[in-house]
Amino acid sequence: MATLPIKFTELLQLSQLDVAPASIGFNACTLESDSFICIRQKVDENSQPEVIIIELKNGNNIIRRPIKADSAIMHWTKQIIALKAQSRTLQIFDLAQKAKLKSTTMNEDVAFWKWYNETSLGLVTDTAVYHWNIFDPNQAAPQKVFERNPNLNGCQIINYRVSDDEQWAVCVGISSQQGRVVGAMQLYSRARGISQSIEGHAAAFGTIRLEGAPADSKLFTFAVRTATGAKLHIVEVDHQPPNPTFQKRNTDVYFPPEATNDFPVAMQVSKKYSVIYMVTKYGFIHLYDLETGACIFMNRISSETIFVTTPDSESSGIVGVNRKGQVLSVSVDETKIVPYLLQNPANGELAYKLASRAGLPGADNLYQQRFDQLLNSGQYAEAAKTAANSPRGFLRTPQTIERFKAIPAQPGQLSVILQYFGMLLDKGKLNQHETLELVRPVLSQGRKHLLEKWMGEGKLESSEQLGDIVRPHDLSLALTIYQNATAPQKVVAALAELGNFEQIIPYSKSVGYTPDFTVLLQHIVRVSPDKAAEFASTLAKDENGPLIDIDRAVDIFQSQGMVQQATAFLLDVLSSNLPEHAHLQTKLLEMNLLNAPQVADAILGNQMFSYYDKPRIAQLCENAGLLTRALEHNDDPAAIKRIIVQTDKFPEEWLLNYFGQLTVELSLDCLNEMLRTNIRQNLQVVIRIAQKYSDLIGPTRIIDLLEKYRTAEGLYYYLGSIVNISEDKDVTFKYIEAATRMGQLNEVERVCRESNFYDPEKVKNFLKEAKLTEQLPLIIVCDRFNFIHDLVLYLYKNQQFKSIEVYVQRVNPARTPAVIGGLLDVDCDESIIKSLLQSVNPASIPIDDLVAEVESRNRLKLLLPFLEATLAAGNQQQAVYNALAKIYIDSNNNPEKFLKENDQYDSLVVGKYCEKRDPNLAYIAYRKGQNDLELINVTNENAMFRAQARYLIERADLEIWEYVLSPNNMHRRSLVDQVTATAVPESQDPDKVSVAVKAFIGSDMPAELIELLEKIILEPSSFSDNSTLQNLLMLTAAKSDRGRMMGYIQQLNAYTPEDIAEQCIELGMFEEAFEIYKKDDNHIAAVNVLVDHVVSIDRAQDYAERVDLPEVWSKVAKAQLDGLRISDSVDSYIRAQDPSNFNEVIEIATHAGKDDDLIKFLKMARKTLREPPIDTGLAFCYARTNQLSELEDFLRSTNVADVEASGDKAYEEGYHEAAKIFFTSISNWAKLATTLVHLEDYQSAVECARKANSTKVWKQVNEACVAKKEFRLAQICGLNLIVHAEELADLVKQYERNGYFDELIALLEAGLGLERAHMGMFTELGIALSKYHPDRVMEHLRLFWSRINIPKMIRGCEEAHLWPELVFLYAHYDEWDNAALAMMERASDAWEHHSFKDTVVKVANLEIYYRALNFYLQEQPMLLTDLLQALTPRIDVNRVVRMFEKSDNIPLIKPFLLNVQPQNKKAVNNAINDLLIEEEDYKTLRDSVENYDNYDPVELAQRLERHDLVFFRQIAANIYRKNKRWDKSIALSKQDKLYKDAIETAAMSGKQEVVEELLRYFVDIGSRECYVGMLYACYDLIRPDVILEMSWRSGLHDFTMPYMINLLSQQTATIDLLKRDNEERKAREAAEKKDEDNTPILGGTRLMLTQGPVGGAPSPTPYGQPNGIAPQPTGYRGF
Repeated sequence: MATLPIKFTELLQLSQLDVAPASIGFNACTLESDSFICIRQKVDENSQPEVIIIELKNGNNIIRRPIKADSAIMHWTKQIIALKAQSRTLQIFDLAQKAKLKSTTMNEDVAFWKWYNETSLGLVTDTAVYHWNIFDPNQAAPQKVFERNPNLNGCQIINYRVSDDEQWAVCVGISSQQGRVVGAMQLYSRARGISQSIEGHAAAFGTIRLEGAPADSKLFTFAVRTATGAKLHIVEVDHQPPNPTFQKRNTDVYFPPEATNDFPVAMQVSKKYSVIYMVTKYGFIHLYDLETGACIFMNRISSETIFVTTPDSESSGIVGVNRKGQVLSVSVDETKIVPYLLQNPANGELAYKLASRAGLPGADNLYQQRFDQLLNSGQYAEAAKTAANSPRGFLRTPQTIERFKAIPAQPGQLSVILQYFGMLLDKGKLNQHETLELVRPVLSQGRKHLLEKWMGEGKLESSEQLGDIVRPHDLSLALTIYQNATAPQKVVAALAELGNFEQIIPYSKSVGYTPDFTVLLQHIVRVSPDKAAEFASTLAKDENGPLIDIDRAVDIFQSQGMVQQATAFLLDVLSSNLPEHAHLQTKLLEMNLLNAPQVADAILGNQMFSYYDKPRIAQLCENAGLLTRALEHNDDPAAIKRIIVQTDKFPEEWLLNYFGQLTVELSLDCLNEMLRTNIRQNLQVVIRIAQKYSDLIGPTRIIDLLEKYRTAEGLYYYLGSIVNISEDKDVTFKYIEAATRMGQLNEVERVCRESNFYDPEKVKNFLKEAKLTEQLPLIIVCDRFNFIHDLVLYLYKNQQFKSIEVYVQRVNPARTPAVIGGLLDVDCDESIIKSLLQSVNPASIPIDDLVAEVESRNRLKLLLPFLEATLAAGNQQQAVYNALAKIYIDSNNNPEKFLKENDQYDSLVVGKYCEKRDPNLAYIAYRKGQNDLELINVTNENAMFRAQARYLIERADLEIWEYVLSPNNMHRRSLVDQVTATAVPESQDPDKVSVAVKAFIGSDMPAELIELLEKIILEPSSFSDNSTLQNLLMLTAAKSDRGRMMGYIQQLNAYTPEDIAEQCIELGMFEEAFEIYKKDDNHIAAVNVLVDHVVSIDRAQDYAERVDLPEVWSKVAKAQLDGLRISDSVDSYIRAQDPSNFNEVIEIATHAGKDDDLIKFLKMARKTLREPPIDTGLAFCYARTNQLSELEDFLRSTNVADVEASGDKAYEEGYHEAAKIFFTSISNWAKLATTLVHLEDYQSAVECARKANSTKVWKQVNEACVAKKEFRLAQICGLNLIVHAEELADLVKQYERNGYFDELIALLEAGLGLERAHMGMFTELGIALSKYHPDRVMEHLRLFWSRINIPKMIRGCEEAHLWPELVFLYAHYDEWDNAALAMMERASDAWEHHSFKDTVVKVANLEIYYRALNFYLQEQPMLLTDLLQALTPRIDVNRVVRMFEKSDNIPLIKPFLLNVQPQNKKAVNNAINDLLIEEEDYKTLRDSVENYDNYDPVELAQRLERHDLVFFRQIAANIYRKNKRWDKSIALSKQDKLYKDAIETAAMSGKQEVVEELLRYFVDIGSRECYVGMLYACYDLIRPDVILEMSWRSGLHDFTMPYMINLLSQQTATIDLLKRDNEERKAREAAEKKDEDNTPILGGTRLMLTQGPVGGAPSPTPYGQPNGIAPQPTGYRGF
C-alpha cells in the first residue's frame, strides 16, 4: 500500500482538559487561527459561565476567565479577545495589557462574526455585512460594507471570507430544504459595489502565479453539492490584462455512496503549495490543485463532524476541531506527495508543476532528464526555464551556468545565459554564484543602476565577493552588500572610509565583531579630531566595558597636541568619578593647569572629580594664581596660613565658607595669624568668621583671642552677633561689660530686659559697682529676678525715692505690694507710703497681694483710704470688696447689709473669714455664692438644719441631695425631719419638690419617701392631683409595701393605668394588673394578663363569655391552641370568625391528627381568604382522611392549593393513591413515575419516566426495577442514566451490590453505541470485564483504549492481576516507567524482549535502565548485549562498568564496551584493558592504549612489564614513552633487546643526557649498527665533541665519519648565510644614515597618514609627542 501524501496529527484532546462535551460545538467553540482555541462553557445551572482559552503554540497553556458572553473569538496571534453579549453589544479586550480596546452596540443582532485579517472583524447581521478595524482609532464603530442578498434569508451563516486585498468578500450560509442541506453564498465586489448570489457550501480566495505571468492571478474557489452531484469551481476575479487569462475549472467532487447526506463544510487554500483543502461534514478531507483543479488526495480523517477549520500559520495545511474534541492538523507531506502522484502516470505533469511551484523533492530525476533532453535538442530557452523552475533550485548550479555560457549566442537574440538570468530574476532571488556571474558583466558595462534596482528588490544574494566587486564602483552600495553578507571587517573599513564613525560601534556589537579600535582611533584623529573625541568617548563608555585603553586614547590625542579634544574626551569618560581613574583625573587637571588654567578652574568648580592627586594639583593651582583652588586642595597647615593672610585676594563669602572646611585648631591658628599679620585689614573678616563659626570654634576661645589683642570693639561686635542666640552666661556678661565700656547703655538695658542667660547676682553686683547715672538696668535686673528687697534697700539708702517711683509707676506697678512691704520693713513713714500708693494707678496693682502684704504686718486699716478711693474711682476688682468686707467685719460696721447687698466679693474668702467670727454671716456669704459644701459643713457644725433644709429645697440640685442623704451623713435624720416638716410644706414650686422626691428615690429611702408622698398627696394640698406623684406613690408602694397597692388603686384616679399595670406585671402582681385593666375597661389587655401571666384559660374563657368581643375570642382561641385544646380553639376561632392564624392552626391540628376539626376551620377560612396554605391543607386533610372523591372534586374546582407540595407530602407519608391523584392532576410525570413504582406499576412508571426525562426519576425507577428483577425495564432506565458520568458509579455499585454482574455488562455494552457515550462508560465496562470476564479485557482495551480513563483502568487491572493488560495501558498512557517495571516484576506473564526494548528506551527515570540490566543479567543474559546497544545513548557507561565489575560479569558486555570505547572513558578503558590482558589479545590491547588515553598509564605499564609475553612488555615500554618516562621505557626495551624502540624513545625524549646514555650503552655492548642508527635518529641531540670522544676511544671513526661530513657541510652553509646577512645589514644601515643626514631636523616631509594634521596650531611641545609614542598608521586612506 502506498504511503499517504499528507501528515495527519492529533494536536490536542479537549475532553482531557476539563472541557464539557456540550461546549464542543459550532456555537461555543471558535478557532480563528492555529494559535488559540476559545471555548465558552457553563457546566451546570449552579456554576458560573467561563471562557477557556487554549494557547496551542504555548504548550497548550490554558487561560480561564469568568466571562459571560454569547460569543467569544480570539485574535489570530495576540491575546486580544472579542466578546459579544445580548447579540448586539460588542467589546474588545487586550488580555495581556488588561485593557479594553473598543466597544460598541449594534442596531441589530449579529448573526456571525470572525477575524478576517490581523486588524479587522467581519460582522454579519440579518440585513448587512460590516467591517470593524480594531486598531484604527478613527473607526469607533463598525462600517457597513454591503447589504445581504435575499438568497441568504433563513440561512444559518457558517462562514465569511475576505480576499487579501479586501476587494472581494463572500458570505456563506446553509439551510435545510427538502431533506437535504442547501448552501447559499453571496459574493461581493467592493470595487464594483455589486453582489452575486451563488449556490455553494464552502468557499475561499487564493492567488497563483501562472507560467509567464508578471503578477499573481486572484482566484475564487467554491464547492457545492446539489441534488444531482457535487462540483468544485475555480474562477478568476479581477483579471489584470498583462497576465494570461485563467481558464475556469470545474471538477467533480467524489462522495462515497454511504455519505449520501455529506456536504462540504470548510475550505482553505494553502499559499505555500497552491493546494485547496476541503473538509466535509462526515470528516472527509479532499486535496485539489489550485491551478488545474485536479484531485490530489481524498480520505476520511475523522468519524465526527469537523465543525471549524483554519489555515496554519505557515499556510501549508489546516487545523480543525471535531465534535469529539479532537484538534486535528492536516498538511502536505513534502517528502511523499510527489512520489505519491508519480505512482499514477497520468499525474506526472501535476507532480512536475507541484514540485516546481513548492520546491518539493521527488521529481528531481524527472527534471534532470527533461533538462538534459531540452539542452541536447537545442531548446535552450526551455532548458533555461526548466533549470530556473527546478525544485529547491537543484539545477541552479555553477555547472549549469557554465553549460549555458558555452552555448553561442544566436544572431539577433539574447544569449542563453542572459535569458536564464532574466528568468531567475523574474522568479525570485539569485544564489551567490548566479549573482557574481551576473554582476561582473553588468558593472563592466557601467549599468550600476540595474544592480541597485535588483538589490532594492532583493533579487541578489549578498556576499563578501560581491562587495569586493562593487567597491571600486560604489563604496556605499558595497557597504550595504557587506552588511547583508555579514562581513564585519569589510563593513567597518567601509564605514571608516565613508566617515560614518558613529555607526561603527553599533554595527560591531550587532554582529559580535571586535575591530582594532586603537588603530581606528588613530586614523580618525588625523582626519577628524572632533569626531575622534566623540568616537573615543563612545568606545570608553560602552555599556559592556571600555573597548579601548583610556590611557592609550589620551596619548593619541596628546601626540597630536589636541589638548581641547583630550579634555573633552576625558570629561566625558571620567564623569562617573571612579577611584581607578585617579591618574587620569590628575592628568586632565595638570594638562589644563599648564595650558588653560581657566578651564581647569571651571572643572574644579564643578566638583566633578574626587580621586586625583590633590597635593600636586594644589601646587599647580598656586603657581597658576588660582589661590582659592590652592586652598581647597591643600592640607599643609603652613601652606594654608601662608596663603590665607592675603585676604584682599579672596572673595569674602568664599573665605567664610572655606573656614568651614578647616579643623577648629587650624581655624584658630589662621585667625591668630590674620590678626597678627595685619589686624587693621583683617579684623572685620576675622569678626565675620568668628560670628559664622562661633558654635564650632567656641565663644570662649574667640573671646580669649580677641582679648589677647585688647580689641574691645571686636568683642562688642562679635558678642553682639551671638548674644541673642547664645545660652552661655559668660557670653552675656562679657557683652554687658563690653557695652558698658563702649557707653552703649541702651544695649545694656535691652540685654538685661530680654536675655535669660546671665547670672543675675553677678550682673546686679556689677551694675551696683558701675555707679551708673541711670539705674534702669539695675531696676530691670532686680525686678526680673525678684531682688526687690535689695533694690528698695539700695535705693532707700541712697535716697533715690524718684527711682522707686519710676519703678512702681513705669517699670512694674505689679511689684507695688513688694515695694510697700519693703518700705514697711525699713519703717518708712506712712505718709510716704500713702503718697506712693496715690501715685500709682490702682488698676495696675494686684490688690490681693497688697492686702496680703499689709495684712501680714497688721497694718490693714492703712489701706482703707486707698481702697475707698479705688472703689470710688470705679474699680470693681473683687479683691477690693474682699478687703472692704474684712475691714467692715472686723470693725462691725453693719456687715450683714454689705454681705447681702453686695455681689462683688468672693463668698468663699469672706465666708471662711466669718466662720469663726459669726456663723450666720458665713451662712449668708456661702448662700450668696452657692458654696454648697461649705454651707452644709457650717450648718452641720452649728446645728442649723432648718436653714440647710430650706437651702436644699431652694437649690434643687440632685448631686447635693445625694450628698446630704448619704448613709454616711450622721445628720441625715435631723435633716429629713426638717425637710418633711418645714421645707416641703413651705415650698410652692412643684419642680423643686419633685427634685426632692427624686433625691429620696435615688437614696433608696422608700419608707421616708412614702411618708413624704402621703403627706403631699393624701392630705389636701396643691399636689394632691399630680399624676406624676400618684404614679410615684404607687410604684414605691409596689416595690416596698405591696399591701397598700389595692387601696391606692381604689383611692387614686390620676395615675397612668398602662404604666402602672406594666410595672405590676414586671413585679409579679398580676391580680393588681388585672384590676387596673378591668377598672380602665381595657378588655384585651385584661385577658392577656389572664392568659399570659395568670395562665388561666378557663377564667379567660369566662371573661370572653362576659364581654363577648371578637378580639377577646381570638386571644382566647390562640391560648387554647397553644394549650393544645384544639377543638375548643377551633370553636373559639369560629365564634371570632378569625382565620388569620391559619398557618399555626394547620400545623398543630395536622400534627395532632385533628383532621375533622381542621376541615371545619379551613372551610370557615376559605370564606374570607384565598391562601395557598389553606387550600393545600384542606386538600391534604381529604387525603389523610381517605376522602378521595372529595379530593378529586376539590382539585377539579377553582383552588390555589400547592398541589405538588401536597403530592410530595402524601408520597412521603405513604398515601400513594392520593399522591397519584395529586401528580396526575398537574401532569408531574417525574413524581408520578416514582409513585407508580411504589404502587408496583412498573410499566407505567417507565413510561412516565420517559415523559419526565429526569435523571433522578430514571434512577429511582431503575432501582425499583432492579429490586424486582425487571431487568429489561431496568436496562431501559439504565441507558438513560449511564450517559451521565456522575450517575454511572452509583449505578455500577447498585448492580454489583446485588450480584447482577452479567446484567451490568450487558447494560454497559448496550450503552456504547449511544450518541452520548462517554469515557466513563468505556472505563466502567473495562473494569467490570476485568472483575468478571478477564478473558475479554484485552480485546476491549485494543478496541477502545483511546476512550478509556486509563489511570482508573490501570488500578482495575492491578487489582485483577491482569499484567499484560496493565503493560498495554501503561504503554498507551505514556507511562513507560511503570510499563517497564511491570514487565520486570511480572516477567513470566508480561515480558517480551522486543516490546521491553522498545519500552525501556522511553522511560524517564534513569534508574530503570540499570534495574533492567540487572533483570536481564539474572533472567536473560544472552540478550544483554542487544539491550545495551539500545540503551547506549542513555546510560552512564561508567556506572554500567562498575555494576558488571562488581558482579564479575565483564566478559558478557565486551561488545558493548568496544562499542562505547570511542567515548574514551576511564572505566571502560580499564575494563577493556583488563579483559584483553586476561585474553592475551596484545594486538587489540596495543590499539586500545594508543587510541584511547584515558586510563592510569603507570599502573597499567607496571602490570604489563611483569607479563610473560614480550609483546605486552613492549606495550608497557610504549606507555612509559608516551608518558615521558624515558628511562623506564628505554630500560624495558633494552631488557627485551628491542633496540629500535629504545632509539625511537631516546629521539622522542629530546634530552641530550638520555641520548648520550643510550649511545654509550650501544658502544659498551659493541652494537655498531645501533650506534650508527643513533647518530642519524638523534642527530640534533648529540654534541659533536661527545661523538668525537666516543669514536676516538672506541675506534669507531669509520662509523662516525658520515655524521662528521654532514655536520661540517651544515656548519659551512650556516657561516656563509650569516656572512651575507651581515653584509646586507651594514649596507642598509649606511643607506639609512645617508638619508637621515640629508633630511632637515624640523619640517621634514613624511607620509600624510603619519604626519598628522597640516596647517593646524603648533604642538605645545617641540616635537608634538609629549608622551614619547609615535603616531601609528591605520591602514585607511584619507578622503
